[in-house]
Amino acid sequence: MTDHALLLVNLGSPASPEVADVRRYLDQFLMDPYVVDLPWPLRRLLVSLILIRRPAQSAHAYSSIWWDDGSPLIVLSRRLQQKVAAQWTQGPVELAMRYGEPSIESALQRLVAQGVRRITLAPLYPQFADSTTTTAVAEARRVIAQHGLAVELSILQPFYDQPEYLDALVQSAQPYLEQPFDHLLLSFHGLPERHIRKLVKNRNHDLRAASSEGVSDAIMALCYRSQCLRTAERFAERAGLRPEQWSVSFQSRLGRDKWIEPYTENRLEALGQQGVKKLLVMCPAFVADCIETLEEIGQRGEEQFKEAGGERLELVPCLNDHPAWVEALVSLSGRAPAAL
Repeated sequence: MTDHALLLVNLGSPASPEVADVRRYLDQFLMDPYVVDLPWPLRRLLVSLILIRRPAQSAHAYSSIWWDDGSPLIVLSRRLQQKVAAQWTQGPVELAMRYGEPSIESALQRLVAQGVRRITLAPLYPQFADSTTTTAVAEARRVIAQHGLAVELSILQPFYDQPEYLDALVQSAQPYLEQPFDHLLLSFHGLPERHIRKLVKNRNHDLRAASSEGVSDAIMALCYRSQCLRTAERFAERAGLRPEQWSVSFQSRLGRDKWIEPYTENRLEALGQQGVKKLLVMCPAFVADCIETLEEIGQRGEEQFKEAGGERLELVPCLNDHPAWVEALVSLSGRAPAAL
């Protein structure tokens, strides 16, 4: 039976760490209105200004983590695809990136050319945000409409609190948690507060709250920050961690807008100054290691932590192609609801 395909979608990567490829990638990424939510003329102006210096800086960062066989994100996602394909018995499994290659457009066209008529789209983002989940789904819908593809689409919903995902996180982190450590920092990707306020109309919703307790289901479905806190809380509970053993932060700020707090760089400095010597860092918003984990945390973050008085920062790998994650992803995708 080959009529029900699975399409795994992640964010993307430059084709190489060369400045020209990084500039091309950043332009596509930042010009997405779901990422930089400004009117087109202002977005174009801002992105053009960013592209004066950022590509060279980012190219240096990508060069420091690039593998012999390519971008870590792409290589790890390919490994995941292959292992998921061995367990997804309903049809082919394709991989696409929202930006760069392989594109969502080419992946959908390949599947339809094989005779596929049902596709489950699996955005590989545990927590919901317009700049990740929504834009991936919107691009798939655009391609289907533009090319008149006769396919039935199902969409994997954000799985930040699903037992399969949480159990896979615990299993993947267990070898690190079993070793002596002073503190675990759960560092999630950041988001401008404005992105959440656009979706959550309740002005009383607290974007400084220390926990997700008391957040209504309606707000939880739209608030990225609350979903991150819920992931961290459920993970810590399953892993048997005491409240003082772990904390949450948000990384990867860009621009001058107010982003959700606390900021990872501030937590790294504070933990080092407070006497934490061995720090574990997990990045549960990412399912595959990438520049934000390997370079931003594993290199720059470690340097900052040590400068603040820490001795060792150990980056806990993302889920990558861990067997428990492969099994969880197949299970979660298998019950994804049909799109409206």
